[in-house]
Amino acid sequence: MKSLLTRRRRINPVYVAFMAVSFMVGIAGALQAPTLSLFLSREVEVRPFWVGLFYTVNAIAGIVVSLLLAKRSDNRGDRRMLILFCCLMALLNALLFAFNRHYLTLITAGVFLSALASVAMPQIFALAREYADSSAREVVMFSSVMRAQLSLAWVIGPPLSFALALNYGFTTMFIVAAALFVICLALVWFALPSVPRVEQSPEVLLTQISAWKDKNVRMLFIASMMMWTCNTMYIIDMPLYISSVLGLPDRLAGLLMGTAAGLEIPAMLLAGHYVKRFGKRNMMLFAIASGVLFYLGLVLFQSRTMLMVIQIFNAVFIGIIAGIGMLYFQDLMPGRPGAATTLFTNSISTGVILAGILQGALAETWGHYSVYWMTLALSVVALGLSMRVRDV
Repeated sequence: MKSLLTRRRRINPVYVAFMAVSFMVGIAGALQAPTLSLFLSREVEVRPFWVGLFYTVNAIAGIVVSLLLAKRSDNRGDRRMLILFCCLMALLNALLFAFNRHYLTLITAGVFLSALASVAMPQIFALAREYADSSAREVVMFSSVMRAQLSLAWVIGPPLSFALALNYGFTTMFIVAAALFVICLALVWFALPSVPRVEQSPEVLLTQISAWKDKNVRMLFIASMMMWTCNTMYIIDMPLYISSVLGLPDRLAGLLMGTAAGLEIPAMLLAGHYVKRFGKRNMMLFAIASGVLFYLGLVLFQSRTMLMVIQIFNAVFIGIIAGIGMLYFQDLMPGRPGAATTLFTNSISTGVILAGILQGALAETWGHYSVYWMTLALSVVALGLSMRVRDV
């Protein structure tokens, strides 16, 4: 009887709502992102240069808008209302892409709506952190399970995206994404809590003002940016490397990505479970060391079997830094969960921008193999920087 009561106490409906919202927003994003380049080249009929320009402009706009909104979200207003606004912008963006094929409109209005929509996920995680703190819930495991929902969404979303786009057309795919955002709006409105702002002490407010001046925050941001640069360079280059250099089947690229995404989920959950024992800093260093081993493996091995085996290191690398990395930023910036979470997501966006530039330049000049030497070098530097970030 006591066990049953304990289980009921643990199954918090708000907790479930956070899981559902993060999964639904993740699925909606994973429906649109994988086929975007295909949509621009086939439906909008633009050259590869304009496709690349769209990604760059979109990433830069996302960084600027998210930083502005994050600063506001930590100081005033209801964070839940901001999430609702962002989901509404995501809905409008999906409808715009469903029915518009004009490149100038998409790279202006579409990018603007997309930038506003991109704030939703970091704000959901920031609200989850505030809720966990206010209700005395276990923060790390709560966040890790939420982050696992995104990985699960990215296991399901890309195959579904290609199936909808190629079999029923891009309009149908974007309409399905819009419908998912309608569900997200309903979940946020009816199920997510409004967490009151906690009055900060003068000491904490001083820490907030000078957070970026803290060398630990700066080093963690640069290290995180390098990690995500490595990951994105691998994602961009690997399908081309597999087919054109190694002469392996094209479908192997999808198998490698799906395997890594699937293994990320237990890696995240195990990290959330063991972080109290080993600490965030040690877990991060372990993850980055796994990343170094993964990129070293890409340099050394070229067989199908070994490429599959080293995905274990890739999953540990991404699974841990995606969950623990965000919490590390939040702990280094007390009282600013919105700004900290956004700084983490902006390290990802900056990494995406750098990855596109580096991968293209390296592959064009020295071939695809040079890309993996660069990822190895960047991961080693990221490990060195992370070792200098203080423990929290």
